[in-house]
Amino acid sequence: MTRLRQRFEEQRLPGFEFDPGTPCRPAMPPAREPERVEDHRKAHRQRLRQRFTEGGAAAVPDYELLEMVLYRAIRRGDTKPLAKRLLKAFGDLNHVLAAAPARLKDVQGVGDAVVFELKLIEAIGHRMARAKVLKKPILSSWDALLDYCQSAMAHRDLEQFRILFLDRKNVLIADEEQQTGTVDHVPVYPREVVKRALELNASALILVHNHPSGDPTPSQADVDMTYAIRDAADVLNIVIHDHLVIGKSATLSFRSEGYL
Repeated sequence: MTRLRQRFEEQRLPGFEFDPGTPCRPAMPPAREPERVEDHRKAHRQRLRQRFTEGGAAAVPDYELLEMVLYRAIRRGDTKPLAKRLLKAFGDLNHVLAAAPARLKDVQGVGDAVVFELKLIEAIGHRMARAKVLKKPILSSWDALLDYCQSAMAHRDLEQFRILFLDRKNVLIADEEQQTGTVDHVPVYPREVVKRALELNASALILVHNHPSGDPTPSQADVDMTYAIRDAADVLNIVIHDHLVIGKSATLSFRSEGYL
């Protein structure tokens, strides 16, 4: 009997060879292959591109638009989490594109390549908006001008002062940023404003600056600065058509409010 038991215990079934002294461990599930994960991401990108191609921007929410923008910067991997982190950090797509590079890099996953793509898209958007007003009579393209100023300045973190230079027919001949300041102040020098107008042979100006706080109500310093530029320009027969203060969602016109 003992001999039969020993012979039975020594028999090993095919496929069950193991060392009796080694403790049994539960089998681990095979790790998912990296190639399969990447194939899944490629398929997701292709579906997203197809949905955008067939339905346009209306077919995809902001985070998916941002996902696709990030494809060029992040060739492999999932860009959806980063797109959502950016929107959470800055609030909306406009603020993401307008954010300063240093602030963008505070978001996990943002490097130089991502910053480059975002600022490139921002620059293209500004150029498209400006093309609607450049070399055209401003006073008959006023709504397009306001849209351009909102696009270029409403979401900036610092105050910026820019000047739109017009010729005798009120056609926009130049659009230039003059100064960038702090969150609530930008230095403006009337003499430099008038000097630049003479260099461009401009006959009229529209002054524009933004309020990062979001409230376009002009401060007393804004009013005083406007009058100082107007007085300097009057001497040379240069007209100040307006001073626009750009807020987050509204624009204030000095002329409409009776300041000019």
